[in-house]
Amino acid sequence: MALDSKTLTAACHCQSIHFAITIPADALPLKVHICHCSICRYTHGTPCIFHAPLPAGVAPQFIAPSSMDKLTLYNHAESQAARHFCSTCGCHMGDRSHDDGSWVISTAVVTEPNQGLWEMRTHAFTTSSLDGGLSAMFSHVDGRQLDVFNLEASLDASKAIRTEAEELRAECHCGGVSFSISRPRKEFLDSPASEGWVLPRDTSKWLALLDLCDDCRLVDGSNVIAWMFVPVDHISPSPAVDSIIGSLKSYKSSEEVLRTFCGTCGATVFYSCTDRPGIVDVAVGILRAPEGVMAENWALWRRRISSQDDGLKYDPDFSRALIEGLKVWGSKKGMPEDFVLPRV
Repeated sequence: MALDSKTLTAACHCQSIHFAITIPADALPLKVHICHCSICRYTHGTPCIFHAPLPAGVAPQFIAPSSMDKLTLYNHAESQAARHFCSTCGCHMGDRSHDDGSWVISTAVVTEPNQGLWEMRTHAFTTSSLDGGLSAMFSHVDGRQLDVFNLEASLDASKAIRTEAEELRAECHCGGVSFSISRPRKEFLDSPASEGWVLPRDTSKWLALLDLCDDCRLVDGSNVIAWMFVPVDHISPSPAVDSIIGSLKSYKSSEEVLRTFCGTCGATVFYSCTDRPGIVDVAVGILRAPEGVMAENWALWRRRISSQDDGLKYDPDFSRALIEGLKVWGSKKGMPEDFVLPRV
């Protein structure tokens, strides 16, 4: 006899947030929209997010010792829902509607790999990205074309910030974290420290990549994150040793790795590790490049995705679509086929 429901569990990286959701069998797979709006990007720090509305009457059931008290809620003047993220590691778990209390959850935090549990259906608010963002890389998943949804008059302006030509602004949604990135300076380019961090083909740009690693997925609450690699002395105000500026909170995801996120809106901001001193990974989702999400005037994107094996195990259909789509997009844009980040 077929089961009439399925119980899924979900948890963030630090496990402070741990809950179950019981889904009627006829509501599976959950229908996922990939949102590219600036609000989602600036609250998550990722190039887009992956949300699935839960069926009416279905809500997270917290598993002790986890509880709602361990979540931070973020609202803003235009919000239609409260965004919920872990107060400890910053992982976005989902949103709850102000109107009817219904939930959407991040598919990135579901414990089980995707085997018919959710299905990518729609790219939403792609015009907000200005350049298409990741929607320009894949239009199909598992042979199925994704719908594209945009409002004629978007509620959501891109809020790109035009600065001096040699500066790129980065800012989370609430504005609690805000800084500028400069282009590679001559003294850096002339020093041994620049080796491997700038490519000779274009010394005016920083390296960037997409990442499917499990740790990032469970810290950010998104199926994919994008990083740009920048020396701390090219960031103003420069992050301290603990990478804290403004409203940032820190989380050690391992002995070697320190991550930071905005304690108010939850945006992932920096990643730093002991084998790359003086360099931080900047979350691309908070960049305010006038040309669009991919900040192509500032970044050279690697055509090879990082940690693709993690992605293929967790959500194989989506990961294959993105892996292949990035190769095609990168080739058309003349991006580097590969590079290896330096280690000490």
